[in-house]
Amino acid sequence: MYIHKEGHKISIITIVAAGLISSALEIFVEEKSWLFYVALVAIWTLVFVIVRFFRMPNRELVTNPNKVISSADGTVVVVEQVYEPEILKCDCIQISTFMSPNNVHVNRYPISGKIVYTKYHDGKYFIASHPKSSTLNERTSVCIEHENGKRVLVRQIAGALARRIVCYAKEGETVSQGEELGFIKFGSRVDLFIPIDSEIHVEIEDKVRGGQSVMATL
Repeated sequence: MYIHKEGHKISIITIVAAGLISSALEIFVEEKSWLFYVALVAIWTLVFVIVRFFRMPNRELVTNPNKVISSADGTVVVVEQVYEPEILKCDCIQISTFMSPNNVHVNRYPISGKIVYTKYHDGKYFIASHPKSSTLNERTSVCIEHENGKRVLVRQIAGALARRIVCYAKEGETVSQGEELGFIKFGSRVDLFIPIDSEIHVEIEDKVRGGQSVMATL
């Protein structure tokens, strides 16, 4: 396990700031009451939480050209048939994964193929588990075309705490299943829109892991 590159800067700043504050407390607080020690514990607990958020666990990725693999760690909150109007413009199956602050927040490509569409949308910050978040929140849409011609849309959605979506996808490039698509900071959601004739392997409330859990078969 290591710290993801998106967390290097904020982790260093947080650790340095905590060290300075702790040193200042040690110097200027003469009488070390229980409040002093509670403050120190609170400061370093916050550091631990922030650094842990950007953890990048070592894991063996699942690769299968006929499978749709989870793009995120979290809990499945939506499995339903919908009409996708942005790029697919057809009925498809939507599978949404809610990522709590406790989850790993790296996002991965669910299939291998060519990126045919990417777009960033500015928006609101509803709780990511809310149905409206899929169309109203800040989000980035990435569409990958499989070698068999089928398309899968991945939508990164910012949540109530998230204020920055990082997306590495570029139109025209070819990507491999399980590679990093991006990162969402501090609570979020990822929607998958897959062909309606796909065989679904997950249900609502299932716990899934990015790059490992099989969501569907094309």
